Amino acid sequence: MKISESGNSITELISQYKINEEKVSSEPEKQAANSVVQEEKVTLSSAARDIQQAEKAVEKLPDVREEKVRELQNQIETGRYDVNGEKIAGKMISESLLDIMV
Repeated sequence: MKISESGNSITELISQYKINEEKVSSEPEKQAANSVVQEEKVTLSSAARDIQQAEKAVEKLPDVREEKVRELQNQIETGRYDVNGEKIAGKMISESLLDIMV
């Protein structure tokens, strides 16, 4: 009995594997080359632009209003600073009620 080669030797299988591997790895490159890359764009609404401008304006403001602080210091030192307890209590109650409702 004579055994003949079937044509599926190891070297042929390896070479076929390499050919298939090259085809698979080059397909994404071809697809990427053929596809059109779309740019992403962001457009802001007018309200968003207004908010952005307002934020920039607020950032420019000082953290402490020096003029107001000097005025209050002057009033305290001269005895003209009047604390209205009823206004303070009313404000505290109204803010507490708002916090409860929200």
